[in-house]
Amino acid sequence: MKVFDWSKEKIQWAIERLKEPLSIKAKVLIVSLFLIIVGGGGFVAYKFYDFTQNNPKFCVGCHLMQEAYDTWAASEHSKLNCHDCHHLTIPEQNQLLISFVMHRPTKVPERHKGAVIVSSKTCNECHTSKKAKQINKSLFHAKHVYMEQIECTECHGEVKADKSGLHHFLPTEKFCTKCHTGKAVHGEGMGGLACLNCHTDRTKDLKPGRMKCLYCHSTDENIKKRLNDDATMDVRFFKPEAATIKKAIKITFDDKAPMQFYCYECHKPHTQGKSKPGSGHCLGCHSNVPKVGKHAVHLAMDMQCKDCHKPHLWRVTEASAKKDCVQCHEYRSPKAFF
Repeated sequence: MKVFDWSKEKIQWAIERLKEPLSIKAKVLIVSLFLIIVGGGGFVAYKFYDFTQNNPKFCVGCHLMQEAYDTWAASEHSKLNCHDCHHLTIPEQNQLLISFVMHRPTKVPERHKGAVIVSSKTCNECHTSKKAKQINKSLFHAKHVYMEQIECTECHGEVKADKSGLHHFLPTEKFCTKCHTGKAVHGEGMGGLACLNCHTDRTKDLKPGRMKCLYCHSTDENIKKRLNDDATMDVRFFKPEAATIKKAIKITFDDKAPMQFYCYECHKPHTQGKSKPGSGHCLGCHSNVPKVGKHAVHLAMDMQCKDCHKPHLWRVTEASAKKDCVQCHEYRSPKAFF
């Protein structure tokens, strides 16, 4: 009973002391302790929030994310953090945390078919207004993103079953054929080329212009230099290998030749057997030729148009007649043909 009285007295004494005015020293001590607790707690909370939201090493805390982290670190986006592209709401983040703690998954679940992991809106935040490479001046993106409304990840960031392609953002060589079915490439040496080795955003229809074909098929280094200086997407990221260029058949193209249209008007690399045009292709446009001069005689001999009309030059000149015509008969002036 005496112990209780003693404790009660002590409590009463403490209450009485608290009612007395605090000294300056006590006030400073209390305020300092309060600021240390609040400031220290706030700093720890901020550092924890900053680590979870802005440090990619937080994401790799789950061991199953190591592969994704390694490929990100070697990618074009290595200076961004995960949440710059992968936007999650607070409930979604908590759901992931609970799932990891409760279920301890051993692999990242496969994405749902057709699911958009990173939306085009997120990509456009950097690639249309910031210092990232701008896409709003690219005809490829004008066609696919703005006109067709195709999500960026449909072409960029293809992840295969073996995880190859993860955080690798250039389209794969044959990725275009995922949508453009029946557009496989045929022809000598062209079967293994990437679509963007030929197709270019230098032309409005994205088809290869003559200069793009001459990049491989001409010995004129000025053509390569001009295309490289323009630095369009196709030569910046999809430049044909030196060995491929070396193997390509070299042609002589005269700016004064009568036919100045694009190469693909005659050459059809996406159609089996049509990569090199035959006489039938020529006669599709020149239907009146068999009625002119000695053409009917020569065609009846199963000769090809290009036997006399050399590809890309076409005109039969005095010099070419003296070299080619005499292989079958004595020399006659091309003017006597008509």
